[in-house]
Amino acid sequence: MSNFKIPIIPPTTQRTVRFPNDLIEEVENAIRGKNSTFSAFVIEATRNAINELKEEDAIVHK
Repeated sequence: MSNFKIPIIPPTTQRTVRFPNDLIEEVENAIRGKNSTFSAFVIEATRNAINELKEEDAIVHK
């Protein structure tokens, strides 16, 4: 039997964020030809940044 589980979409809130045009172009180039979206890329990048900040904070407060 498969371990497939129907994914649960987390609740979201829409925010308006302004990006420099060159950064938008870089993100669009990075995701071109991949099964991704601009929003998914930004969400993952933000999660990675938050995790790095938490790790740095944990090291500083040891």
